[in-house]
Amino acid sequence: MLRQQDVGHRIVVRRIVGIREGRPLFSDALGELVELSETHLTLATAKGPLRVPVAQVHRAKRVPATRRPTAAAVVALERAADEAWPAPTRGRLGDWLLRSADGWTGRANSALPIGDPDRPLPAAVDAVERWYAEQGQPAMINTPLPLAAPVGTELDARGWTARPPTLVQTAPLPLPPEGRPAPPQGDAASAPTAAASGSSNTEVELAADAAGELPTGAAGAWRGAVVELATAPSADWLAVAAGRKGGLPEAARHVLTAVDQVRFAHVYVGDTLVAVGRGTVTGQGRWLGLSLIEVVPAARRQGLARRVIHELTTWGMSAGATHAFLQVEQHNTAAVTLYRQLGFTTHHTYLTRVAPH
Repeated sequence: MLRQQDVGHRIVVRRIVGIREGRPLFSDALGELVELSETHLTLATAKGPLRVPVAQVHRAKRVPATRRPTAAAVVALERAADEAWPAPTRGRLGDWLLRSADGWTGRANSALPIGDPDRPLPAAVDAVERWYAEQGQPAMINTPLPLAAPVGTELDARGWTARPPTLVQTAPLPLPPEGRPAPPQGDAASAPTAAASGSSNTEVELAADAAGELPTGAAGAWRGAVVELATAPSADWLAVAAGRKGGLPEAARHVLTAVDQVRFAHVYVGDTLVAVGRGTVTGQGRWLGLSLIEVVPAARRQGLARRVIHELTTWGMSAGATHAFLQVEQHNTAAVTLYRQLGFTTHHTYLTRVAPH
């Protein structure tokens, strides 16, 4: 059977799906194991997430993955993601990063356990707990999988919980032209392996519940709307972010703006901001990071998210970026579908682990 060390790896599961004439009926599922508990397991399959009760599992095993990114590629991508979402309060534990931003988003308020913490693993987790206690915050650790699977095993033993799995996805630039789906790119490992970046800690969301309505008589006005890029977010842009994230403390402004190369996308219809997005270039200029892609409810399903992404990728390429990345919660199927059409594939996953109260 499976163990916590298998989380983040490709597995095949034979499960019982019914009984016919007194005999069990089986169905096989292939995918990446993103969660394993005493009661169920969750796979990321080609058709989306699949949650299987352990009681229905007849047999399960790890299978070889093809073109899986190297550990160095995962580390480089996570470093680039950290540059793109910089917490104002930071510390180090050997190679591990400690990050705090007044509780605004999980990624900016969690430790990143990549590299050597310069002490045994149990002592490293103890130090993380102490550091966050000093910040007056609950301790959280982001565990890229399978790279940080040993850390996850230690956290399981301590009773740490896990937030929903997040997919770290990448795509080569340029993306397909607007409105044209990308051809199949293969699995997670088709992402580059040389260098390489949150919902609780997922900043990319297709279906945001931002406030705002289109002006009267403006139905269809989105067709002529222009995506404008700025080096700083407008007050309207910040209001959308605040509505999505439940407020905007001063630390959040640092997270959003303290990047050397950053652009904020604004789409107005009349005087109403109907769509926003944020792009950064980090990782020694290689990686365009896409975050906070938001469309107000009245303007959804009109292609605005694609247009925002198109303009940000055009800017990113002009700044030298050759690949794009984003983070999206696995259960956000609308966003995952859009990103798949744009050529994004899953490079790796991570879990945000939270210490028990």
